[in-house]
Amino acid sequence: MGRSAGMFEALKGGGAAIALDEIEISILRSLAVQLLELIGPGAPEPEEDADPLAVLFAEGNQGPTERPSDPALIRLFPDAYGGPGAEDQGVDPAELAARSAEFRRFTENDLRTRKREDALAVVRSLDGLTPGGEGTALLELTGELPLRWLGALNDLRLTIAARLDITEDDESAMLFRLPDDDPRKPMVMAYLWLGGLQETLIETL
Repeated sequence: MGRSAGMFEALKGGGAAIALDEIEISILRSLAVQLLELIGPGAPEPEEDADPLAVLFAEGNQGPTERPSDPALIRLFPDAYGGPGAEDQGVDPAELAARSAEFRRFTENDLRTRKREDALAVVRSLDGLTPGGEGTALLELTGELPLRWLGALNDLRLTIAARLDITEDDESAMLFRLPDDDPRKPMVMAYLWLGGLQETLIETL
């Protein structure tokens, strides 16, 4: 029995597998490479046997304190404090901003590194695929790869959602009824497809 097109299925013994055609491989790889370019470099590699606390507080290892201006990066690296309703609870916005800046300074570089590693895992997995006679290649994810892919798929969907201004509001549902000639249609289709990949991959874990 063949595998369902565009869906992850569980592997015996653990892991997940999916059959991808050449176009799907190309799209996924292109999106992952664009994600890598967006994320940028992460934390520098610490020297062997380096003191973890010294590495954490080293000036060169500290990340930015300001919120990014790119809406996609805001989705990928949101503020740790604040959010809807915070001001209604009597919390000083300036204090929240200061807390978020401090948290960002010590965590964002490591978060960037992890997101880069997730996206790189996707690219490397796809680079090893060659479609066969049926026009598809079987991708098998074992070990830590399913979680790497889950992280990257989530980051890709967050990025596309930011570009399309998709939110949890009811108005965003209009994007899913776009006419075929709307320039946003391909990205909406990619967003939905990535969501299906993410959902079926989660089901295999």
